Amino acid sequence: MSSSTRRGALRAGTVLVTAAVAGLALAAPALAHVTATPQTAEQGGYAVIALRVPTESETAGTVALQVTLPADHPITSVRTTPRPGWTATLAKAPLDPPIERHGRTITEAVRTVTWTADPGVRIGPGEFAEFPLSLGPMPTDTDQVLLPAVQTYDDGEVVAWDQPPAADGSEPERPAPSVTLTAPAEAAAAPAAAGTTDTTARWLGGGGLLVGALGLGVGAGAVLRSRRTTEGLR
Repeated sequence: MSSSTRRGALRAGTVLVTAAVAGLALAAPALAHVTATPQTAEQGGYAVIALRVPTESETAGTVALQVTLPADHPITSVRTTPRPGWTATLAKAPLDPPIERHGRTITEAVRTVTWTADPGVRIGPGEFAEFPLSLGPMPTDTDQVLLPAVQTYDDGEVVAWDQPPAADGSEPERPAPSVTLTAPAEAAAAPAAAGTTDTTARWLGGGGLLVGALGLGVGAGAVLRSRRTTEGLR
């Protein structure tokens, strides 16, 4: 290989490495979003949804997180779980109109949940933490729930993760955590089960016909053999 060829290959390799590094740098912020996990739940069911909070800053730490629950699709049961070093505060808001559920009228529901770090506690640079919520019943009149979040750093910076999905399907700069709602498993499984039952019945019916045909064949063969034996004795 000539020296000019080697220099060309070296330059090409440098360009590729630079492009790859730049691509990773551009992708890094997308990996650092505040997100909801798991990202799916059943309509009408209960689910434990955790807000996964990474610290993007290289010098500051996360010391507070507030999540807002949907007002147009209210969730009436909201529970937190203890997290050492953090205090959870639930704030309720009136429901208009009220909701009738299990024979009682519900006039208010949790609107926001705020986790605040104790002194000396934070989610440091390069770290993440999860804040679980038990939620339910999940709405049945929508296929997605947005959970806008506000992240506060100990240097005073406040980052709002509250942008809804773009109309063209692209991801906004600060997307709100979201949960996709699916039909209950029983309802989804019912058509499949019916199809399986129908298929099984067809197989059984076909098998029965085959066995019947074999039986007729055996019977006919026995009659013929009997006749031949009788004629031979004559």
